[in-house]
Amino acid sequence: MIVAVISGGPSAEAEVSRASARGVAEALRTAGHQTIELELDRSLGARLANERYDVVFPVAHGAVGEDGSLQGMLEVFSLAYVGSGVLASALAMDKPVAKKLFAAAGLPLARGIAMESSQGDAAVRVLRELGDCVVVKPAAGGSAIAVARLEHASIEAIHRALEEIWSTGQIALVEQLVQGREVTCSVLEDERGARALAATEIHSPKDAFYTYEARYAPGRSVHECPAKLGDALTARVHELAIAAHVTLGCRDLSRVDFVVSDQVTLLEVNTMPGFTKTSLFPEAAAAAGLSFPALCDGLVRRAHARGTPMRAIPLPLPE
Repeated sequence: MIVAVISGGPSAEAEVSRASARGVAEALRTAGHQTIELELDRSLGARLANERYDVVFPVAHGAVGEDGSLQGMLEVFSLAYVGSGVLASALAMDKPVAKKLFAAAGLPLARGIAMESSQGDAAVRVLRELGDCVVVKPAAGGSAIAVARLEHASIEAIHRALEEIWSTGQIALVEQLVQGREVTCSVLEDERGARALAATEIHSPKDAFYTYEARYAPGRSVHECPAKLGDALTARVHELAIAAHVTLGCRDLSRVDFVVSDQVTLLEVNTMPGFTKTSLFPEAAAAAGLSFPALCDGLVRRAHARGTPMRAIPLPLPE
């Protein structure tokens, strides 16, 4: 098939996206497909409208590419594409909204509050409601960019972390810091439905947590796949990963992040996880016996079999 692999865009994760796209394109060529790599920019619409593609693989992370915007464009052009649709993409990217849906589904979460820059006493409120051990993160974003992990923080430290996020125009999500092991679990759909791949524990010995540098610098982190959590915790992580995937209405694939101690706390869902050489999703697939070319080929074939979105036939106005 002819597969358009889309990456880049106006996001802090654009370079990660391009690295992922190169890996996906190479894997698809190995699997026998023809690939065309496209940039998520102003010329993309014209190319999608005027060139023929059997399937689109949108390997875009962050704003515009992963928040439903690109997915909406693909829907407009009636193109079959890999990954979650418009709504699930938008819900997963908006972490405060996703947390409300997870809470309604009874999934275990860290306490948190979303904070806008107009709230002058924000740092005081954080200390009052959540305490001085918190994680401050953008409400919409990934790859741990601008995330601050604060222990026994002062009002000034919390305020600085909030201001860094607000300087980008984003809402800040502040959550209680849950101590435990950093664990992620990939979810892959096939003809049998959604299944959890092996849970992975992430060790970042040079960093306080799984930072942007720990994620993408070679050798900066160690992934233990499958994680040695014991049968009960492993089953719980798998159960919650599938539940989070289903709650948001995700499709094809996702990666779900947790903190694990004697209990499991759900953090967030990534609808288009990384596909770089150091990324967790391909690693979990490999542990399940699925090579990178076979993984990408299966996702493309699933999207192609699903086809383009159903369209209603326009009705004439009654006379």
